[in-house]
Amino acid sequence: MSWVQDARARVPLTVQAGIGLAIATAVISGFSVWINATGQKQFTDQVLYTTLKNLVAALIVIGGALAMGGAEEARRLGRGQWGRLLLVGLVGGSIPFALFFTGLAMEGAAGAAVIQKTLFVWVALLAVPFLGERLGLLQVVAIAVLVAGTVLAAPVVDLAASSDGSLLIAAATLLWAVEVILVKRLLGGISPAVVGAARLGFGVLFLGGFLLVTGRLGGVTGVTGEGWTWVLLTGVILAAYVGTWLAALRRAPASAVTAILVIAAPITALLTAASTGKAPTESGAAGFVILLAAGAAVALLATRRPARVTA
Repeated sequence: MSWVQDARARVPLTVQAGIGLAIATAVISGFSVWINATGQKQFTDQVLYTTLKNLVAALIVIGGALAMGGAEEARRLGRGQWGRLLLVGLVGGSIPFALFFTGLAMEGAAGAAVIQKTLFVWVALLAVPFLGERLGLLQVVAIAVLVAGTVLAAPVVDLAASSDGSLLIAAATLLWAVEVILVKRLLGGISPAVVGAARLGFGVLFLGGFLLVTGRLGGVTGVTGEGWTWVLLTGVILAAYVGTWLAALRRAPASAVTAILVIAAPITALLTAASTGKAPTESGAAGFVILLAAGAAVALLATRRPARVTA
């Protein structure tokens, strides 16, 4: 267990460390979206794909939680805490994943990317009344600039004419926003490792149950060797994302962490441009530059908060 204690010691419980973890999460997310865009093409059933890669991630995160003494911590949790963890698995670890990847795979899911990137807006709106977070003038300006950058990077479409895929991703984004609030409150008394294990573990149970009830679980037998390779790769990436994301939320304000995640979009765009040879439009490139600058501003403003986390 000494290596676990050493790892904890290297990541102090400070806002500054949380911002650093949020930046790491954004980098992971940027690669994840790009890789998943290819991985999901190996599957006709996106819920099956989501379930399998989430299962891989769950096994990794649960193993990590056990190595950190998560079993003893879990035994000390009360019924109320278990109930909230179960809710996190439902509204964060299962339903939105199924909605998101189903919507992403649907042809003509216009505006899906920009809708998903608005997560930071909904979290900021919810964090003030439910978490007691305060948004100063500079933070509000930075968030407004992020919105402008998002619009430039992926122009908003007429929502009235949006496809079903866009609506599915909008629903997933709102559920993830609610999950952020639930998780932030839980992290005051439960370690990120245990919360992550519950999120993915319960989430996989819900997803697997859905596949079983709908008679689609048998699709596992049809997964090819290449499909399993993508499942393992994306599962490992998801485990890394969940670990850094929850550790960041434990240390820094939810509004700041989710705002910083927006800088994943330019990373995905650069990877896509490099792999396809198609450069973004001038407005898109300008939007990505604004996202990077505003994300950096949010990170800088957040580091001006009290250094050590008290909750």
